[in-house]
Amino acid sequence: MSNVTRFYKSSLGKKYVMALTGFALFGFVIAHMAGNLQIFLGPESINAYAAFLKSKPGLLWAARIGLLAVAILHITAAVQLVRINRRARPVGYNDNKVVASSLAQRTIFMSGLIILAFIIYHLLHFTFGATNPDYLQYHDPLGRHDVYRMMIAGFSNIWVSIFYIIAMGLLCLHLSHGVSSMFQSLGLRRRAITRSLNLFARAMALLIFTGNVAIVVAVLTGLVK
Repeated sequence: MSNVTRFYKSSLGKKYVMALTGFALFGFVIAHMAGNLQIFLGPESINAYAAFLKSKPGLLWAARIGLLAVAILHITAAVQLVRINRRARPVGYNDNKVVASSLAQRTIFMSGLIILAFIIYHLLHFTFGATNPDYLQYHDPLGRHDVYRMMIAGFSNIWVSIFYIIAMGLLCLHLSHGVSSMFQSLGLRRRAITRSLNLFARAMALLIFTGNVAIVVAVLTGLVK
C-alpha cells in the first residue's frame, strides 16, 4: 500500500481531499456565476462568451471531466467520513439536543446530496438539452448558440425557477459552513481569525446566492427578456 493510499484511508486524508476539492468547486461556482451574470449585459455578451468556450472543445471537455472527477472525489470522501464517524459513535446520544452546531453544520451532508441532484438536472436541462432538446437549436443572428434566449426560456418556467432558487439556498447554506471548514481541514484556521473566516464564508455564500437568484428573478419579472 502506497503512502498516498494509506494517507487517503485515514480520516485526516479524507478531510484534506474534501478541503482541496472543495476549494476547486468553490472557485468554479464563482466563475460560473460570473459568466452567467453576463445575461445582464445583453445577448451579444453572453453569447460571445459561450461561443468562446465552445471554440476550445479540448479545453472545455478537459475542464468538464476534471470538474466531474473533483466532484466525485469530494462526494466520495464526504460519504466515507460520515461512515467513519458513525462507526466511531455507533450508539446514539440519549437525547437529541443540539450543542454548539449551526443549521449549516447539521445539514451539510444532506444539502450536499440535494445539490448533487440539482447539478445533474441542471446539466441535463441547459448543457446537454436532455430535458429540453429544442434549447440546443436556438441560434442568434451570427449563428452562435443563443444562450441568452435559452436562459430566458428555461427560467420562464416557474417550477424550474423555484427549484433553482431552493437549490441555490441549499448550496449557499452548504458553503456558509464548508468554506470555513476547508481552512480548518488544511490546518490554516487559527483561533484569532476564526471569526473572520466564518464571516468571509457567510459573505461569499450570500454573494453567490444573490448573484444567481438575481438572474432568475430578472427573467421572471421581465427585467431581462
